[in-house]
Amino acid sequence: MNSSKNGDAGVHVPPTGNVKREPQAVQSVDKLKESYDVVVVGTDPEGIAAAISAARNGLQTLLIDSRNRQVLGGLMTVGWLNSIDMNWDKTSTKLPGKEQDYYNKGIFTEWYNKTEGHSFDVTTGANAFYDLVKAEKHIDLYMKASSVEPIVQKDGANAGVQGITVGLPDGTKQNVQAKAVIDATQDADVAAASGASFTIGREDLGDEASRMAVTAVFRLNNIDDKAWSLIAKRLNGDGDSNTGVSKMSAWGYGKEMKGYEPLNKERVKMRGLNIGRQLDGTILINALQIFGVDGLNPQSVKEGMDIANKEIPNVVNYLKQFEEFKNIEFSGIAPELYVRETRHLNGLYRLSVIDLLENRDQWDRIAFGSYPADIQRTSPNDNGSVVVDPLKYAVPFRSIVPNNVDGILVVGRSASYDTLAHGSARVIPVGMAEGQAAGAAVKLAIEHGITFRAMAESKPLIAELQKSLNDQGMDLKPYTTEKMSFMNHKQYDGLKAAVYMGLAVGSYHNEAFKLDNPSNMQRIVNELNIIKKKYKPYFAGNPSEALKNVNEPAKQALTLQQASYTIALGAGIKTTPENAQAELLSKGLVTKSTIALIADPNKLTDGDVFMMLKDAVETLTGVRIN
Repeated sequence: MNSSKNGDAGVHVPPTGNVKREPQAVQSVDKLKESYDVVVVGTDPEGIAAAISAARNGLQTLLIDSRNRQVLGGLMTVGWLNSIDMNWDKTSTKLPGKEQDYYNKGIFTEWYNKTEGHSFDVTTGANAFYDLVKAEKHIDLYMKASSVEPIVQKDGANAGVQGITVGLPDGTKQNVQAKAVIDATQDADVAAASGASFTIGREDLGDEASRMAVTAVFRLNNIDDKAWSLIAKRLNGDGDSNTGVSKMSAWGYGKEMKGYEPLNKERVKMRGLNIGRQLDGTILINALQIFGVDGLNPQSVKEGMDIANKEIPNVVNYLKQFEEFKNIEFSGIAPELYVRETRHLNGLYRLSVIDLLENRDQWDRIAFGSYPADIQRTSPNDNGSVVVDPLKYAVPFRSIVPNNVDGILVVGRSASYDTLAHGSARVIPVGMAEGQAAGAAVKLAIEHGITFRAMAESKPLIAELQKSLNDQGMDLKPYTTEKMSFMNHKQYDGLKAAVYMGLAVGSYHNEAFKLDNPSNMQRIVNELNIIKKKYKPYFAGNPSEALKNVNEPAKQALTLQQASYTIALGAGIKTTPENAQAELLSKGLVTKSTIALIADPNKLTDGDVFMMLKDAVETLTGVRIN
């Protein structure tokens, strides 16, 4: 996650040099009640927003955590991820000396205004969360649980969550009844234990074992004002538009870190540095990517932390070659790893990358996103990508409602998003907006005696929910955006399919969507191999056979004949280059209208190929990509 170039933390409190500050001691209630209106599990920002929202709606609320945390804020304050991926309103005008406007106000803004800005001191952040929670008389905060498990009532094929069982410090367990549970854990652990359905990692792309890298954020001493000015001088002078510096954060050093040789080359890679300044004179570094860590397996997470502990001293020694870092000292690793991806809920609606691509509104909107769909590396050989850079999209209420379990809502990064959409929607402001919506939704569901799944089908109730949220400081009005320029291309339907299948990425500002660029003989094979992962039963052939006796296929223009032959082989059709096009047409794997759009059969473009691949996938799988 990068700090945004669109923001300016200068409007908030700047660093004061070397101010030692302590987090407030978080006090848990001595005894849990036998029942609550709502239980919120997880003290990450999403859970805090949910609990505050529920309490303000008059609900007796339990906010509970079982991760042995000493402060509130989870990933942001225990994982030290102190730079927020903001949902900037890219359509608004930035005024001099002011921040760009951003989406998702409400409780997020209340917390944000108590901090230094979109990069903040973690103690400030933790204390701000606690201040908000302490102010709510209807919240019982309990941080001493050793475990939290759902109480599930099953009635035939239907299942409903009716509360939780809490592991207490003395080794006993207590049942706590609740009219609703909000799962704000990072990995949706409670919903998963209740039987809710999920995909894992990149499973929806056919890559079951793959997920984004995890990161261990680490802290360095001895960055004074002089060192910070040297950081600013380097980043402002390197000519890279993706670097920058503010009073509290800096992002860049991509070129400089390319020279770093990891000790563990198979499991570790350094990216450009995201630097967060702290008020005590230290800095936090978010840059060390660790691969092959299963965030759902405690032993794997421990292994990831062990790898970080061995690697980071080497990173620190490497950084000392730069003048601004010559005096640094390693000061520690965040107590929790930054795990980007584990479960993805199968909710009543799965947010799709096409929703982001087309900046779609939703009738049951509860949050807005605009952050780039940032897919971090999945291996040392992967460069990651920004799949699409949306202007604005809506997250629907249906995306926090499991499709097969009642009585529970899921907010945060494990809500119902496809993998590629998750690259954007996983950010904290979206999750906090979902949390605020979830708290208000519980109140409505109780008042109307209705399940969340039934509520999600009721336009009058959703309208009532949206009005309530707007009255409480959010801004959930319907919207329209102008069509993006690439959407006017004659082969846009092909691009849409290619983005959905992970074949095309737009990068920042969607500048890489170039449908008229020439394709080549190797690229279509690579694309079919990606498709084979997602749609294994339908593409059982080997498209690489089309490259036999071809020298340097990446440099060879792609003809219609060669493209047809490669697709046919990928689909397991035995044919010849000369007959392949006729075979595809006869089987409906390519349409006459797609062929008619091809301007030069001897030199196919990416747009030509995307349209042909779309035809083949839709015909073979029966899936319509829209």
